[in-house]
Amino acid sequence: MNDVASSNDLAGQRTDLAEDRTVLANERTFAGWMRTGLAAVGIGLGFNALFGKMEPAWLPRAIATCFILSGMVVFYLAERSSCSVLKRLDAHSVQPLKRINLRLVASLMGFGSLVLLFGIWFLI
Repeated sequence: MNDVASSNDLAGQRTDLAEDRTVLANERTFAGWMRTGLAAVGIGLGFNALFGKMEPAWLPRAIATCFILSGMVVFYLAERSSCSVLKRLDAHSVQPLKRINLRLVASLMGFGSLVLLFGIWFLI
């Protein structure tokens, strides 16, 4: 009987550690999605800067807008995905990021992208 209880305790500890690893992997995945979104925004900004003199004048802005909007979609999807994973898991030994912090980071990136779009279309 004692061996069974000990075996169950070890299995429970392994499960808890696996869940903690999944929480940390989720945070790394969120960071990867954010990098991907920032790369899309950067490509859009770079495209507009490199080809800004192209004719018609709206074409480089439109292409840049597509990249920046795709970056914003990535920010949104990253936040949704990460928050849904955190909702399903319980951390045991690690302190996970709070869902509100994930939302804050994604929202700030999205807002910054909107400001950039405004600058591309109305200030140049």
